[in-house]
Amino acid sequence: MKLKSSDFQNGGRLPDKCAYAKDNFSPQLSWSEIPQGTTEFAVICDDPDAPGRTWVHWVFYGIPATATGLEQGIPKKPEPRVPVDSKQGKNDFRQIGYDGPHPPPGPQHRYFFKVFALKEPLKLQPGVNVDVLTKAMKGKILEQVEIIGLYSR
Repeated sequence: MKLKSSDFQNGGRLPDKCAYAKDNFSPQLSWSEIPQGTTEFAVICDDPDAPGRTWVHWVFYGIPATATGLEQGIPKKPEPRVPVDSKQGKNDFRQIGYDGPHPPPGPQHRYFFKVFALKEPLKLQPGVNVDVLTKAMKGKILEQVEIIGLYSR
């Protein structure tokens, strides 16, 4: 599987419009070369450079197998309807949907956008956290791909 974004290059800086203290838009993502047998997708965005632990910025799942990406600025709703039937969970800001980079002043942080192709539907309700999603995906991942965006204040 391949993953890219029209908003940033892999290893490049995330635009300010995707930052928490700015417009807080989720970036556009698109994937290709989808593995045969994919029934749905899930997306996790996290920051392993956060103080103390990896900080989760986005938990998104139930994305139909027919989807080839996500538009910029997905609504912050449990069931955003973009794409149809998709669901969002709670991030570490304790909010539904995407909340962008908000690192402390200092060195830049890495934001990993991970897309998982799943061989079985997860059947999760909206609003789960990353731990519930990760447990539900165990043994169901056909393939995963990621791109990294950088951000500092």
